[in-house]
Amino acid sequence: MSPGAPRGRAGGPAPGGRRGGPPAARGAGGRGAGRSGRAAPGGPGAGTTRSGAGRTGTGRGGDRGWRLVRAGTDAVPPSVRRFTRRARQRRLRAALPWTLLAGVLVLTLAGAGIVYGTSVFGFRTLRVVGTELVTDDQVRQAVRVTEGVPLARIDLGGVRARVAELPPVARVTVSRQWPNTLRVEVVERTPVAVVPQNRRYLVVDASGVVFQTRADRPGGLPLARLGTPGPDDAATRGALEVLAALTPELRERLAELVVEGPARIVVKLRGGRTVLWGDASRSDTKAQVATSLLAREGETIDVRTPDVVTIR
Repeated sequence: MSPGAPRGRAGGPAPGGRRGGPPAARGAGGRGAGRSGRAAPGGPGAGTTRSGAGRTGTGRGGDRGWRLVRAGTDAVPPSVRRFTRRARQRRLRAALPWTLLAGVLVLTLAGAGIVYGTSVFGFRTLRVVGTELVTDDQVRQAVRVTEGVPLARIDLGGVRARVAELPPVARVTVSRQWPNTLRVEVVERTPVAVVPQNRRYLVVDASGVVFQTRADRPGGLPLARLGTPGPDDAATRGALEVLAALTPELRERLAELVVEGPARIVVKLRGGRTVLWGDASRSDTKAQVATSLLAREGETIDVRTPDVVTIR
């Protein structure tokens, strides 16, 4: 082989090879041009490089400009949609009790404001039940509630205590009747005897409370002569115990009960007969013994000691 052969091979065309004409082209417009263009910004090579880059972006690389678009429902997998829907439902179920509680609280506060703070449910009517000895005006004066005051703010205990101070009242019940009525139910005392005093008649109940004073003697009540009638008086308690123990026969013939002291009780019958009773002990036995002796003669029946009875 001649010494010039290698030089001719290097300088000649080499089909299919990578070191012939194409490398020169790459040197002119490829990497070399690119490096020379970057090394001298502002020169002609820089403009060429930018133009080549623009062509590359729109050519081989495709359109790389990003655009925000709304995906259709078909783009979301069904499992994701189901998960999202269930999560939303769980949130709604978790918030529902609190929403209801807040609504109830608001309604409660609004209702309380109307009931306690306005006259919409204010006192308008007083209804009195069960009175015979006490008048409605007396009850109204004892109630002392201003018209229009919210019914819910009325002190029922205070009203009850004031009405109970009326002498004929034994028990009282006070209640609200919405929207505007206050109901007062009274149980009056039951008279069991009358006590003459200073030309008047004091009416007493079974506990000895004087609850009425009358100018005339009420009919149907036994007469008891007492010094100072009252629930704390021993003579009054003894007299009432004797009256409660009388048999129907003795009560029918009773004229009056005279009480000179707790141990000196005398039962006076119509027709002038007298039963010496003594104190109120064993009154049931004394009443039975005295009743059995009514058929015998004698003006005075002594049952102070019911085991040893005398009649004269």
